[in-house]
Amino acid sequence: MSNHLNKIQQKFKEFWPTSWSVDNRTTLYVITMMVTGFGMYIFLTLPKEQFPDIVVPTISVTTVYVGNSPSDIENLVTRPIEKQIKGISGAKVNKINSISQTDFSLIIVEFDTDIKPEIAKQKVKDAVDKAQTDLPADLTQLPNVQEFAFSDMPIMFVNISGDYDGLALKAYAEKMQDKFETLSEVTRAEIVGAPEREIQINVDPLKMEQALISFDDISNAVAYENMDISGGKISVGTMDRTLRIKGQIENSTALNSIILKTPTGGSVYLKDIAEIKDTVKQTESYARLNGKNVVTLNIVKRPGENLINCAGKIKDMVAEMQIDELPKDLNVVVTGDQSKQAATSFEELVNTIIIGFLLVLVILMFFMGVTNAFFVALSVPLSVFIAFLFLPFAELIVGSDITLNFIVLFALLFGLGIIVDDAIVVVENTHRLYDNGKTPILKAAKAAAGEVFIPVLAGTLTIIAPFFPLIFWKGIIGKFMIYLPVMLIFTLFASLIVAFIMNPVFAVSFMKPEGKHLDPPKSAIFKRWWFWLMVALGIIFHLTGSPGKGNFLLLFSVLTVIHVYVMQDVIYYFQEKILPYLMDKYESLLRWLLQGSRPIVAFISTFVLFGISLWMLVASKPDLPFFPSGQPNMIYVYLKMPIGTNAQETDKVLKQLEVKVFEALKSLNPTEEGSIVESILSNVAVNANNPMDNNRSTQTNLGRIQVSFVEFAKRPNTPTLPYLDSIRAVVKNIPGAQVTVEQEGSGPPTEPPVNIEIFGDNFEDNAKVATDLYNYLDVNKVDGVENLAMDIDLNNPEVTINVDKERAAIEGVNTAQVGNAIRTALFGRKVSKLKSGEDEFEIQLRYNELKRNNLQSLMNMRITFRDFNTGRIKQIPISTVAKFDFTSSSGGIKRKNLKRTIQLQSAVTDLSAVASINAELGSKINDFKTKYTIPEGVSIIQSGESEQQQETNSFLGMAFILALGLIFLILVMQFNSLSKPFIVLTEIFFSIIGVFLGFAITGMTMPTIMVLVGVIGLAGIVIKNGILLIEFTEELRERGMKTREATIQAGKIRIIPVLLTAVATILGLLPLAVGFNINFESLFTHLDPKIFLGGDSVVFWGPLAWTIIFGLILSFFLTLLMIPSMYVMSERLRRPMIKFYGTKFIALLGFTGPFFFIFVGIMYFVRWITGRPVWNGTYKYK
Repeated sequence: MSNHLNKIQQKFKEFWPTSWSVDNRTTLYVITMMVTGFGMYIFLTLPKEQFPDIVVPTISVTTVYVGNSPSDIENLVTRPIEKQIKGISGAKVNKINSISQTDFSLIIVEFDTDIKPEIAKQKVKDAVDKAQTDLPADLTQLPNVQEFAFSDMPIMFVNISGDYDGLALKAYAEKMQDKFETLSEVTRAEIVGAPEREIQINVDPLKMEQALISFDDISNAVAYENMDISGGKISVGTMDRTLRIKGQIENSTALNSIILKTPTGGSVYLKDIAEIKDTVKQTESYARLNGKNVVTLNIVKRPGENLINCAGKIKDMVAEMQIDELPKDLNVVVTGDQSKQAATSFEELVNTIIIGFLLVLVILMFFMGVTNAFFVALSVPLSVFIAFLFLPFAELIVGSDITLNFIVLFALLFGLGIIVDDAIVVVENTHRLYDNGKTPILKAAKAAAGEVFIPVLAGTLTIIAPFFPLIFWKGIIGKFMIYLPVMLIFTLFASLIVAFIMNPVFAVSFMKPEGKHLDPPKSAIFKRWWFWLMVALGIIFHLTGSPGKGNFLLLFSVLTVIHVYVMQDVIYYFQEKILPYLMDKYESLLRWLLQGSRPIVAFISTFVLFGISLWMLVASKPDLPFFPSGQPNMIYVYLKMPIGTNAQETDKVLKQLEVKVFEALKSLNPTEEGSIVESILSNVAVNANNPMDNNRSTQTNLGRIQVSFVEFAKRPNTPTLPYLDSIRAVVKNIPGAQVTVEQEGSGPPTEPPVNIEIFGDNFEDNAKVATDLYNYLDVNKVDGVENLAMDIDLNNPEVTINVDKERAAIEGVNTAQVGNAIRTALFGRKVSKLKSGEDEFEIQLRYNELKRNNLQSLMNMRITFRDFNTGRIKQIPISTVAKFDFTSSSGGIKRKNLKRTIQLQSAVTDLSAVASINAELGSKINDFKTKYTIPEGVSIIQSGESEQQQETNSFLGMAFILALGLIFLILVMQFNSLSKPFIVLTEIFFSIIGVFLGFAITGMTMPTIMVLVGVIGLAGIVIKNGILLIEFTEELRERGMKTREATIQAGKIRIIPVLLTAVATILGLLPLAVGFNINFESLFTHLDPKIFLGGDSVVFWGPLAWTIIFGLILSFFLTLLMIPSMYVMSERLRRPMIKFYGTKFIALLGFTGPFFFIFVGIMYFVRWITGRPVWNGTYKYK
């Protein structure tokens, strides 16, 4: 292995791709311009959105079977389908959840995220087909298999209101719907809150009974009269004509004239026994904007389309229709526009990238000069553009189209400081070998690339290694975060290409001898043609109405003058005075540190520092939320009424909540111009579910109020979090209602923060334990639990009608006749449709309103039928064969992985305290188990977000271990040694100390997922500096230098690239970490930078950025001191260890990490007390 690597290294002493590039510079410049052009095109045309379009293999199966209780639905529908789904092979099913409610079954199947959604859907369809033989033959609606997609969530709401009736507003909404759905970016535009026209036949029961007419007679008469029938073709002369019997009713008044035949041979008009009404359906959904009724269009975008462009087209289309097609007094308001937040996040991250780029450029100027710094910094956009060339491969790994979402942008920002590392090392080494012209630039460029290629390649691979395991992250969170490692990996590979192919070409073309004595007079800047061209163009742009471009050129001209007259002298002073001083001081410090036992003391001190940092972190008691959260952009108020509550009653309660919400926001003047409250949108039934909930069925017992604030840039000094607490305080104590207040999620969908599962096969036992546990936790409250409640209603009020089957049989009726009669009278029966143009409206038959809502009237209803024994018409009152009772039952039966379950769920008042709240709940649950007797077969577990967090932390822990293994393997191949990789790996240990100290001192919140990803990323970043130090130390020793001196000189020479790489990475992330935002477009156009601190990007990515910054700061200093110390210690121990124990055995101790030297001490002590010779420090080492 050693000889092989030496041959490779010798071969790359002049790295042939670099040599070819610098010898063919013209070709490289053409390629660079083509790559730049292509990259710019991709950047500008790539679809932009806030969150990635997550495609997860989650499939739902919905089945409707009218007239059945939850338990019947469970046994007749849910169980048979679940049984077949469980038997699916060839695709791993992670979870099967189901809920059986009155008339309705919903099964949600979650597959492993490696399974393609279309395959998962087909597997479920096949399973449902197999279950068909076990399902009832008279299902109201066959099982419907659908794919669950996050892209189905609305991206915006278009709200229509005005002094018009509901049907007129709906007509305008349908007109806009047709327009919107012509856009290729739009999947559909759903109308919510609009009334639906309905033709009602409201029967007078007394008149119907007097005429001896039944519901079936009316239904048949209307259906038979309201139809067109084709009679085929008839020859008329030389023509074949279609023969058509036209009987379709054209308007509702025609129904009045329908004649019904009575059993006695008479006839009556339909109008004689029923009232015909052309009206609207009973309202099943409501929508209000700022307290006023509206008709809302939910705009759903196609997956992979540009969110910002789609929203822009919708708004442009609305504006055009308001001018040309809609009445002037019709109010059309767009709310909940996600594109605003997406555009804001996009601008924030792009501006942050620019700020980071400029900071990196400035710091490089001080170390490398303006020209070299510029071309090193240029490696950032070039690496990004080259990475875009690999997008097809990236999409193959991700499994879907890549969009320019905020995770992809952060990956580019994250890589900003890392990308320049390779270029820094190559250009700095070229600059050192060039030695201000003493070596020909061609030779210096080729030799510099060959000298550092292997360590730079190894360093880049060690940075990539920690992110590689993240590609295999499972679950929704993994699908959400996969864009980060994929884009980083391709960008870092691209940085290698730029560093060794393009940067040497720039160096050969533009690197010149530097120094004050070589600079032209300062006034020479005013004789440069390009300087006056910039000034002239700036003035021309101003005069032609392009102040932004003009200001940019004029500012650049001013900065050029400042650079020549001020900055050049400052840079020279830094390079000639400060930098040599720092290097000399560092050399003196190393000489002092590497004497005697000081390296050992320094090494032991790091363990002491680790203990102190860990103690400080634990003592500071940081909050450990799963995902970061900040100031709400939206506040949701969720209302849940008992199952069975109609939409009208739910709306009444929601109106009470609206009043309370407006009162809580009173100080913000929510309906006035300039308020930070953009809108308050209320919904009942439709759009009332939690956006992240898999159950998207329409439920009339649900309501939702959505408070939307303007984007953060318009309210940087107005926190919205207090209003979350204010709303939470005022909406309490609504009798019979469950109210939850939450802010929008800042990451991928997660389970409820508090979720306690009680599961077992016996539903009654589950219900008893759930009730007892609920009561126990209600008495022994846990701070932070907002509103603990069961996810199903155990006491759903019912009226049960029990048919006396024996009595009914004597009278000649059966249960089906009784049930159908009651259902038709109360709920209604669709008997036909009225066609009007392209629209169809239902004709609904039932009792009139007065009688259908009267239980006694329903029980006294007479069933009219012909007795086949006597041939006479009989009328049997239902009360003679049935009795009613007021009862209650479960509102539904939930199952998880085929076991019945009841869940206690709650939101939390502080998202950052989820872990501590669940820990305290766990303690209370354990107390409950000891005090109460749990029936056999019933179990209680905590799941939800805490379970998801545990799974994620477990994966990230394994990913970290795998990353260490990959890094170790790379380092072993690099050094052909086990001890040196161990030395380098301790840098990770140093960085973790920095992370602990940073969060302990600042008291920042530590979102576990972001901190763990940051530590994993940090593991690769810090390794690179150790590689550079040890690699150069080894090279100096090969040249004949003694170990201690080689270590000192390597540190002194490599301090510049080590310092630059650390500072560049820190500065690249610092703007995001502090949330520094500046609008460059506004700066140059209006001279208004619009500077503010904060924003959505810093909330989500800030903790990760700080993790890396904290780790880098400390690891930088410890790298410069501890890596040389440990290297010297290792070399001092090498010869006596070989003599006493043998190379292979001792080398294996390298795997023990920082405990290596502890084990060595134990081994020495054992030899000493057994009287065997030990090393007394007299061996000499080179």
